[in-house]
Amino acid sequence: MKYHFITIEGNIGAGKTTLAHLLARHYNARLILEQFADNPFLPKFYESPKQYAFPLELFFMAERYKQLKELIHTKDLFQQVTVSDYLFIKCLLFAKVNLPEEEYRLYQKLFDIIYPQIVQPDLLIYLHAPVNKLQQNIRKRKRAYEQSISDEYLFSLQETYITHIKHHSIKTIFIDASNADFLDNEKQLKVILDALEQDHDYGHHYLTLP
Repeated sequence: MKYHFITIEGNIGAGKTTLAHLLARHYNARLILEQFADNPFLPKFYESPKQYAFPLELFFMAERYKQLKELIHTKDLFQQVTVSDYLFIKCLLFAKVNLPEEEYRLYQKLFDIIYPQIVQPDLLIYLHAPVNKLQQNIRKRKRAYEQSISDEYLFSLQETYITHIKHHSIKTIFIDASNADFLDNEKQLKVILDALEQDHDYGHHYLTLP
């Protein structure tokens, strides 16, 4: 295995967590998952975004920091690979979409203090799916508070992610996830596993699923 820390990213409903579980099982890897259910502000945010965006994003940043900070201090002798379903920079990307300018500037100051302490992944897998596919996946997983997410919100996040990824320095496999079905299509998973056996150069590498 060429990579010891793999992160999967993508918009809401792109299939990050499903793929993270499958890769962790295949590599007997340590799994770090976003703890959505622990954030008490998330359902409130979807009901009243302006009122709850700042505490929502602060809570997520604190939780992500805690999880990834532990990664540095707890080297697991039996699990050589770690798989995560989020990048820490996600904090800033969502804050950019969700917060008004003054709150965003304050949030960014806090982020800039914390960010240098975070371990960056060896490889990023970015799942890109069109908004109608994201909405299908969101409906399928039936989290009540997500069912009113608008196409416009998903478009905003999509643009913010892509703008960032174009300029970051992490090795990135950019996957067209329009027809992704990782649970039931073994060929798709094999294409990704084969890609992970290659020593990729820095920059972007594009992958299409069968």
